[in-house]
Amino acid sequence: DVQLQASGGGLAQAGGSLNLSCTASGFTSGYSFSSYAMGWFRQAPGKEREFVAAVIWSGTRKSYADSVRGRFAVSRDNAKDTVFLQMKNLKPEDTAVNYCRHVQGGIVYWGQGTLVTVSS
Repeated sequence: DVQLQASGGGLAQAGGSLNLSCTASGFTSGYSFSSYAMGWFRQAPGKEREFVAAVIWSGTRKSYADSVRGRFAVSRDNAKDTVFLQMKNLKPEDTAVNYCRHVQGGIVYWGQGTLVTVSS
């Protein structure tokens, strides 16, 4: 099975920055990281998990939630099977556990989550 390992969370002050990464592994023969879009989602305390950003297989097209557009940037390095999320101008409402997501053959794979805490 595909496994996603996220890292880079931590504590930041409002207005600060953090960078997340998510490395994929476990692709079976005939499948590869570079063939699929990747997404970032987050779940704040007491709230539903929500979409943050996504990038298509080539990295040339990206999409963002309105709440993060202009502050966050998603990118990927297919040579390293890794997707990144650069977070700038962080706000206390960005506090959440962040998850990377991969979908393959109708199966949704989630990373283990990495906590981002933003203090005011």
